[in-house]
Amino acid sequence: MTTRKIQGKIVITGTLECLTGLHIGASKENMEIGALDSPVVRDPVSRYPYIPGSSLKGKLRALLEKAKPACTPDRPGGSGIKRHECDNAAKAVDCPVCRLFGSTGKGENGTNYPSRLKVRDLHLTAESREMLEKIDTGLLYTEWKFENALDRITSAANPRNLERVPKGSKFGVSLVYDLEDLETAKTDLDNLRLALRLLADDALGGHGSRGYGQVELKELKVLGKPLKVYQTDEKAEPAPEISELSRLDDLWAAFPSA
Repeated sequence: MTTRKIQGKIVITGTLECLTGLHIGASKENMEIGALDSPVVRDPVSRYPYIPGSSLKGKLRALLEKAKPACTPDRPGGSGIKRHECDNAAKAVDCPVCRLFGSTGKGENGTNYPSRLKVRDLHLTAESREMLEKIDTGLLYTEWKFENALDRITSAANPRNLERVPKGSKFGVSLVYDLEDLETAKTDLDNLRLALRLLADDALGGHGSRGYGQVELKELKVLGKPLKVYQTDEKAEPAPEISELSRLDDLWAAFPSA
């Protein structure tokens, strides 16, 4: 396989706003009396809720798989769910999903293909931290959501309580794309834009079919950083910036065609 070379990076930043309550669950090893049935994941130091980059990346990947008929889920994932993943780098480089999100080879001849896209953990904005510190719900920076699951045969109720990040909370978004060649970069960014658009009418986190996890991306900035920006003083080599993913063509002139 040809050695992968980097031509630069494209950095996408912005905010993700929760339009409904958001639940991304944390593991709970020790059940306590009166404890939440399903807590959210939190930063172990600050105790603020956050969105793991793996949760957003996994959702975007799953949405793109559904939008690309050739990328049929064919490998087992967690909880019996199947996912699409090319089993070697030669296939992955021509796959719209694996080239963007990466793949792990399997079997004797399997080879990994590292993801071109990095998705950072999403942390609360300063404005949202201040907002959540003022709410009084009985929980730290979050809210309770009480539900009843009904047995379809006996109609017996099974009450449960979940923890959610409240509506209106905002998280900082940072996506970094490694640009290796111009032509595939254009396709990759178009596919990323497609996945982000699908997310707007889907759900992030758990229980989306019951109204959780509706989110909106706002204040997007797209910064194109050719390799020369990293090799010299950034002030001497300004990176082109746009405010909309629909205007990606304005970035490409800054990158070499080879």
